[in-house]
Amino acid sequence: MSEKKMTMGVIIGNRGFFPDQLAKVGHEEMIQALAKAGMDCVVLGPEDSKHGAVETHEEAKRCAALFQKNRERLDGVIVSLPNFGDERAIADTMRMARLDIPVLVQATPDDAANMTILHRRDSFCGKMSACNNLRQYGIPYSLTRLHTVSPGSDDFQNDLAWFAAVCRVANGMRNLRVGSIGARPTAFNTVRYSEKLLEAHGISTETLDLSEVFGRIAKLKDDHAGVQGKLADIRKYVTTSGVPDAALVKMAKLGYVIDDWMKQTDVKISAVQCWTSMEEYFGVVPCTIMSMMSNNLLPAACEVDVCGTLSMHALALASQTPSALLDWNNNYGDDPNKAVCFHCSNLPKHFFQDVRMDFQEIIAGTVGKDNTFGTVVGRVKPGAMSFARFSTDDTAGVMRGYVGEGSFTNDSLNTFGGVGVVQIAELQKLLHYICENGFEHHVAANFSTTAAAVHEAAVRYLGWQMYWHGN
Repeated sequence: MSEKKMTMGVIIGNRGFFPDQLAKVGHEEMIQALAKAGMDCVVLGPEDSKHGAVETHEEAKRCAALFQKNRERLDGVIVSLPNFGDERAIADTMRMARLDIPVLVQATPDDAANMTILHRRDSFCGKMSACNNLRQYGIPYSLTRLHTVSPGSDDFQNDLAWFAAVCRVANGMRNLRVGSIGARPTAFNTVRYSEKLLEAHGISTETLDLSEVFGRIAKLKDDHAGVQGKLADIRKYVTTSGVPDAALVKMAKLGYVIDDWMKQTDVKISAVQCWTSMEEYFGVVPCTIMSMMSNNLLPAACEVDVCGTLSMHALALASQTPSALLDWNNNYGDDPNKAVCFHCSNLPKHFFQDVRMDFQEIIAGTVGKDNTFGTVVGRVKPGAMSFARFSTDDTAGVMRGYVGEGSFTNDSLNTFGGVGVVQIAELQKLLHYICENGFEHHVAANFSTTAAAVHEAAVRYLGWQMYWHGN
């Protein structure tokens, strides 16, 4: 995932019968606020319009042209109202720019002790008019947490951080290419999905049969430079004590082939068949390779759960930290708000308080221990977490999902795999929702508090049907 600096287009609203100096100061304050947030901006200057603001149709045309010229740079647009602003010019700018990126509407508060004709803003009211027109024009937009908020405030910095996450999710899910590596395991009907429905939402699926993977691996020699490089990466990534060298070389070849294919096909995230073809016909589990990809912000889900890796990706885009795919797996004693989340496991190293490579204890009983080395196991560290699940609802023809927040706890648990105890308020309500609506048993998790951003991006800009647990 790119670490590129975010760039916001800025529209400074102005209206002639309000004091012009409000627009001038507002222009300066917004640029300063974005710089403080570590963002660049594209905005008209005083040489382009009065105080760099947008009021007339001609100024709207100039601003739209500037945005179009910089469209490859822009992540979002901020509409800033230092006074009432001209709602038509704002909406016209967005229509003519044709950007299809998120929009945040901000209005600067009045000072109740300074409401003379020279200082009164009326942006409290103007924000409603701007939003009304954006809605008339069919342009989706987001709002600051407070109706009016000063550009120089900490509250607005929080708004910017949230909006940046919204932009990353909304833009990062568009024109996305997902790798589907292998066939869905027969026993996992639950991870069925609609490629056509994803395509209708701008998400393409690129398939690769496991026979091709194994065929490409068969052509690789152990001393191949790419294989040796991947082998070194594996040994740096996780403790491999007790794991046979032959198994590590197989993992390195698998990782090299997948990496190479993803680069060739411009695939960003992936879902991989494991159970049990990989073990029976190749002799390792793909967990370490998938863990490494997820840890590098290239989410990889097992059991060809394409919608699962999309869920991981959304959280990773929002937080810019690794996501994992987990099973809602067990109750935790008799606490109704706690559960055990587990996988066998391919969790990214970022998730663990202690981690090592091991064999897959569940499959080993069927295919033999020697064919199941490569899991990344340990106890998930405590901390705040966000969770998300997307799904294709083929019957209704919609994308849907749920998001929420909770925490991984320090509660004791003696078991195998990659495992953590989660605590979520009103968990039983969430579990009922999952079952009543037929969602999968997999859920994406991330060490962050980004449910609000994921929900906003999915609902407002992607047009998906979402449930926000706890909101």
